[in-house]
Amino acid sequence: MDSHTTQDATDLAALIATGAASPQELLQEALDRVDAVNGTLNCVVLTQEDVARSDIAKGLPDGPFRGVPFLLKDLGAEARDFPSHNGSALLRDTRYSYDSEIFLRMRATGVVTFGRTTAPEGGVGPVTEAAVYGGPTRNPWDPERTPGGSSGGAGAAVAAGIVPFAHGSDGGGSIRIPASNCGLFGFKATRARFPDGPAAGEGWAGMATDGFLTRSVRDNATMMDACAGADKGAPYAAPAMPVSYSEAISRPPKRLRIGLCDTTFTGKPIHADCAAAVRETALLLESLGHAVVPMVPQADHLGMMRAWTRIVACGTALGIDHALKGRPLRDGEVQGVSRSAIDFARTISGADYLDAVGEIHAYGRKMAAVFDECDILLSSTMAEPPAVVGRFTHDRDDFENYRTGPGGVFEYSPFCAAFNASGQPAASVPMHWSAEGLPIGVHLAAAFGDDATLIALCAELEQAKPWAHRWPPVCAK
Repeated sequence: MDSHTTQDATDLAALIATGAASPQELLQEALDRVDAVNGTLNCVVLTQEDVARSDIAKGLPDGPFRGVPFLLKDLGAEARDFPSHNGSALLRDTRYSYDSEIFLRMRATGVVTFGRTTAPEGGVGPVTEAAVYGGPTRNPWDPERTPGGSSGGAGAAVAAGIVPFAHGSDGGGSIRIPASNCGLFGFKATRARFPDGPAAGEGWAGMATDGFLTRSVRDNATMMDACAGADKGAPYAAPAMPVSYSEAISRPPKRLRIGLCDTTFTGKPIHADCAAAVRETALLLESLGHAVVPMVPQADHLGMMRAWTRIVACGTALGIDHALKGRPLRDGEVQGVSRSAIDFARTISGADYLDAVGEIHAYGRKMAAVFDECDILLSSTMAEPPAVVGRFTHDRDDFENYRTGPGGVFEYSPFCAAFNASGQPAASVPMHWSAEGLPIGVHLAAAFGDDATLIALCAELEQAKPWAHRWPPVCAK
C-alpha cells in the first residue's frame, strides 16, 4: 500500500494544504484502489469520475478536508450529480433534482466525492447483499464474511483503503455494525443532530440518522461538526452540545462511571470473542481511572425490537409505494424480504403504527433511566463475529421472523437498535481482533445529548490502544 492510503483524512488534507499532494493525485489513487479491490469486495458503485475531476477543476471549498476523496452511501444523501440505485432494482439509476442538506454540508468540507457505496435494499438488514449490484459485498478481513449493513459498502471501502472515510447512515446499527465488522470507528449521534431535509423530516419515526465510518476518531469528529445542526423546517432538533465534537476530543473526559454488560441486554451469553473484547476494554478503562461496575439495562428490549420491526416494515412499504407511483409491483423489482415487509405492513393499522411509536418512546424513557446509574454503558457491538455471506440473505419471504425470530437479526445484533429507539448517542470502537483475525467492536453509549462525553472517551481509548496500524489481508495484495 502506498503511504497516502494509510493516512487519515485529516493528514491527507494537511498534505494538500502544503502542496505535498494534490486532489487530482489522491483521486487517482482512490480510483486505482477501486480497480484493485472492487472485483473482490463489490463495495463501490456508480462512480462519477468526470464529476469529481470537474469539481477539482472548478475549485473546491476551503474546508477542513479540501481535496480528500470521499464516497456517499447508495441510500439517502440525495445529490444532483450522483445518481443512486438505493440498493434496489426498482430504484435503479434514480436521479435527483435537488441536493440534500447533508450532502451540501459534506461538500462544503472540500471533499472530492466520486461515487457511492453499496447498501441493502431499503437499508434493512445487518448485511449488504442487494441483487441490484450483481452479488454480495464482502469483508476485506475475510471475503467469505459480510462487512455488515446497511452501510456495508462504506465499511468495506474504508477498511480496504479506497477512501479514508465515507458517508453512512444508521437506523438500527447500520453504521456501527459495519464499523465492528470492518475494524473501523463508527458513531451514531443523538437523534436529530443532523439534517434530514428537504426530502424528509425524520426517518423511521426518528430512529434513523446520517453519520460516518472512519479510521480515526478525529476525522469523524470534524465531519460531524461540519454537518451538525437542524436544517430549515426540521420538526425537532437535538440539544445543543456544550462543546463541539472536535473540542470534546481535545482533552480526556472526566473519570466516568462505566456500566459493564458482557451479555446481551436480556442477559443471554454472547460469543466468547465478543465477551472477551468487552472485558478487556473494561480492564483498560479501569486502568485509565474510570469506575466499572456490572450492569444489565432494565427495559423491554424484545418489545422494542418488535415495535422497531413494525415501524420499519411500514417505512419499507411506503417507500416502495412511492416509487411505484400507483402501478403494480413487478416480479424481480424488489427482493423477498422487501416484498414480505409489504405483506407484513398490510396487517398493521394506523393505530398499530402509532402504538409501535409509543412503545419506542416508552423504551427510550426506560433507557434514559439507565444513565442515572452510569455515564457510559459498555457492551459488545455484536453478539458474534462477522457473519458468513448468505446467512442473512434478503432472498426470503419472512420479514418479521427475519428480524426477531430464532437465529434472526436481533440475536446477531441485539445491542445497536436500542439506541436508535432511545435516540441516545452510541459508538462502535475497534478494540479487539479474534484469533482468526476478525475485527470485534465494542459498543459505548451515553445519555441523550451527551455526545461530547462519549466521543471524548472514544478518543481516549484510541490513544490508549491505537488501531490505525491494522490493515486487512486484501490490502497486502
